[in-house]
Amino acid sequence: MISATPSPKMPKSVADLGIDVTLLREILLKTMLRRNLDNVITVADALRVSVPVAQELLEITRESNMIETLGAARTDESKNLRYQLTDLGRRTALDALAQSEYIGALPVPLDDYVKQVKAQSIRDANVTRESLEKSMGHLIISDKMFQKLGPAVNSPRSVLFYGPPGNGKSSIADGIRDTYIDHIYVPEFFEYAGNVISLFDPLIHKVVKQSAPEPGQLRLESGKFDQRYVRCQRPTVITGGELTMDMLDLNFNPVSRTYQAPLQLKSSGGVFIVDDLGRQTTPPQTLINRWIVPMESGFDILTLQSGQKFTVPFDTKVMFSTNFAPNKIFDGAALRRVHYKIFVGNPNRDEFIKIFIMTVGRYPIEMKEEVLSHLLLELYPTVDNQYAAYHAGFLIEQMISNCRYEGIEPQMSIGLIDKAWEHLFIKDSQNQL
Repeated sequence: MISATPSPKMPKSVADLGIDVTLLREILLKTMLRRNLDNVITVADALRVSVPVAQELLEITRESNMIETLGAARTDESKNLRYQLTDLGRRTALDALAQSEYIGALPVPLDDYVKQVKAQSIRDANVTRESLEKSMGHLIISDKMFQKLGPAVNSPRSVLFYGPPGNGKSSIADGIRDTYIDHIYVPEFFEYAGNVISLFDPLIHKVVKQSAPEPGQLRLESGKFDQRYVRCQRPTVITGGELTMDMLDLNFNPVSRTYQAPLQLKSSGGVFIVDDLGRQTTPPQTLINRWIVPMESGFDILTLQSGQKFTVPFDTKVMFSTNFAPNKIFDGAALRRVHYKIFVGNPNRDEFIKIFIMTVGRYPIEMKEEVLSHLLLELYPTVDNQYAAYHAGFLIEQMISNCRYEGIEPQMSIGLIDKAWEHLFIKDSQNQL
């Protein structure tokens, strides 16, 4: 599934940037001061704009007597001019730094960012049965499960996977994430009411590489889209027990006086997976209450340090995964708002055999049918044939670890599977770990 996402157009002038000239000028002065920049090429690169736009901004600032020219090796080309801050420019830069340490890439206006989010919305992404099966190729998934997953994936609504531990809920969520293979555009920073908010996160946004520009043409012809954006794969945010409510709010750094976007905003256009729901210090009901309006309306409300509130897009596919019974962690109103609730249960005997054989192929160990037969006929009957998908990898890794301890090549044997089995269950109660 690959869709053509409209790219943000390259600004051709300072006016096209959509940012107040005073803020643009301050960012320019701070960046030149901190990075010791003195020519239009390096300024254009630092601000993520084309050379003509950088030249126009330099001229505006020069007319305000905040920078001055030092001459050039070839004065017939403006890109060879050298610049430095005047005393007024240096004072202005220092005053601006006292208000905010932000330097570098110019931000995108919030309104422009909202338009880009709509143009590349995850709600419009189409997932076919073929692409879903391909992304789930490493799993044993029944036709019945695919019939449940297909509509859930193609809906903009949230999904809850629930059931006993170790049967692939998280793996299924990961597989859904992998079906989204098209590209979107994410601004490094966006601006609202003079505040610059960092959005791009290299841990979340996987950059799609572009061809390098020719020397001397940096930012002049280096991209066909607004270079304040980064072309990325659709993002994925995965959180577990570490998720806290403050991660869902703007994070203000009092030292640099800049903001960091919350996790759900960083996942715009992509997937937000809340794994191990119920293990967080924040109760699941509190979490769902925070997201009830955003999940249904498509927008979220954030608050600045000043107390001013503003709306941002909530364009993310939210997937919850839990080992707890849904009605034990959510009330009826919350469950009603989670539109797809998919039970992922224990595999049956035939499914477990397929899982075991597939899992063996991922390890440096040879499959032995007599070992699998011993497992199925002698060991599982002692626990009422309660299979789980994770058992295969657990037992195989235990056998390999025993072989390493004994100084022998990784192999299967009935003796080794018996030793591994002892670590799978608690002896006194035969309850699964």
